[in-house]
Amino acid sequence: MTIQTIGFVAGRALLAALFILAGIAKVLGPRPFLDHMAAFGVPGALLPAVIALELGAGIALLLGWRLTYAAGALAAFCVLTALVFHLNFGDKAERSLFFKDLALAGGLLAIAARAATA
Repeated sequence: MTIQTIGFVAGRALLAALFILAGIAKVLGPRPFLDHMAAFGVPGALLPAVIALELGAGIALLLGWRLTYAAGALAAFCVLTALVFHLNFGDKAERSLFFKDLALAGGLLAIAARAATA
């Protein structure tokens, strides 16, 4: 196994863990997430889809299955999350979360691009 392969698999695993753990947290205690969504006018009926995306695409990312689609979907989700929830640039924490979500999207797009050309 090459250092590039080890790095690629380790990077995927670290990104996947973020989404898998977030999905599990939403399953175990959905109320804070529903309240946060409501505060931004996002229908709570979307929470099951968010959970399915985080768990499904997160596990696919971890396993290396359908990487173009899994990483691409998670990248789009990160961009949407940034644009819906983190536009208060006057708040340093929100500004950091906005750019963190965009950075995650960038890493996921790099994974999707590599998978598409493999």
